[in-house]
Amino acid sequence: MRKISLFIASSLDGYIARESGEIDWLFTDQDYGYSEFIAEVDTLIMGHKTYQQVLGFGEYPYSEQEVFVLSRHLQGKTENNAIFINDDWANFMTNLRQSSGGVIWLVGGGQTIHYFLQHNLIDEIILSIHPIILGSGIPLIIKDSNIATKLELRNVKSYDSGLVQVTYNVKS
Repeated sequence: MRKISLFIASSLDGYIARESGEIDWLFTDQDYGYSEFIAEVDTLIMGHKTYQQVLGFGEYPYSEQEVFVLSRHLQGKTENNAIFINDDWANFMTNLRQSSGGVIWLVGGGQTIHYFLQHNLIDEIILSIHPIILGSGIPLIIKDSNIATKLELRNVKSYDSGLVQVTYNVKS
C-alpha cells in the first residue's frame, strides 16, 4: 500500500498561510529536505484553493508528477494535466493507495488536511516549523474533537535558521 505523507510548513503558532493565503514568511534560503522528499513522490493531492495558489507561483512545478485536486465543483483535467476529483474522496484515496507507485504527497490546504485526518488517510507528517508567530491565518489543523490522532515521533532536525523539522508516523 502506498504511503500518504503530509509534508508542510507552519508558523510556530500553527498557521500554514496568512489569512489572505500568502506564504511570504516561508524560508527560501535552502530546501529543508524538499529535494529528497519530492524524489520519492509521484502523486500529489491538494485542495482547490492550494492548487490555485500553486498556479500563482509562475512555472508549474509538478509536471513530472500525477496531480489530483479535490474539489466539490470542478471536473475534468486542467492544461497542467491535474485531475479534479469531486465525489467520494475517501473511496478514491483508498483505490489510489492500493495502486502501484511512489509516495503520495498531501500538499494541503487546511480543509483538505482536515478531511484526511477525519478519514485516517495520513501515514506520516513531516512538519517544518518556522520560527515566526503569525497571530492569525489558515490553521494547519482545524479544531475538531473528532479528529484526535495519535502520533509517533520518528525524527527531529533543527537548522541554523531556527527552523525545526519534525517527522511523525501517524498511528492508526
